[in-house]
Amino acid sequence: MSNSLFVKICGLKTERDVDTAVEAGADAIGFVFSASPRRIDAATAARLCRRVPESVLTVGVFRDEPLDEVRSVATDAGIRAVQLHGPEDRAYYDDLATGGWTLIRAAGFGDHVPRFGDMGEDMLLLDAPVPGSGVTWDWSTRPPAGSGEKWLLAGGLSPDNVRDAIDAAQPWGVDVSSGVEQSRGVKDPALITAFVKAARARS
Repeated sequence: MSNSLFVKICGLKTERDVDTAVEAGADAIGFVFSASPRRIDAATAARLCRRVPESVLTVGVFRDEPLDEVRSVATDAGIRAVQLHGPEDRAYYDDLATGGWTLIRAAGFGDHVPRFGDMGEDMLLLDAPVPGSGVTWDWSTRPPAGSGEKWLLAGGLSPDNVRDAIDAAQPWGVDVSSGVEQSRGVKDPALITAFVKAARARS
């Protein structure tokens, strides 16, 4: 993975999506397995994962699925990380940790400020108060990450605003999905490339 800002492109569905994200320099790519216009099945993800070099982290995104289902899909898809958007408790994370996956906890940034590591996760993704809505939030209200904290900023990011968001929140990484789409659930290669370039640009 890159030593610079960590960049994750999420909600990929096609070979073109994957190839574009990898060529643009993304550190991680995400496949959605929960209800969404971006949803794909494990077989499709497995085929797409075979196109991804070892240097790029493959992530499966789940929301409120039973633990056994997450383990089964993650195994069949061949992904290397699991991202959870739900009320899962510490026991749920601890069980998944035995499978060797990198664990990403996604949480909305509202009145309660999630703390990195509370569930034993490897990365914390902070989204808008309504996660997955693609709506921006006041990034400056998130205190800078402490030493060793791997947290990703998400929520309404796009090639046009990602640099301002990074300057305001000082995250370890960023995550985008709807902000690089030409229509809901359909990625735009030019926007993917522009997002990675903007995120890595020096302010």
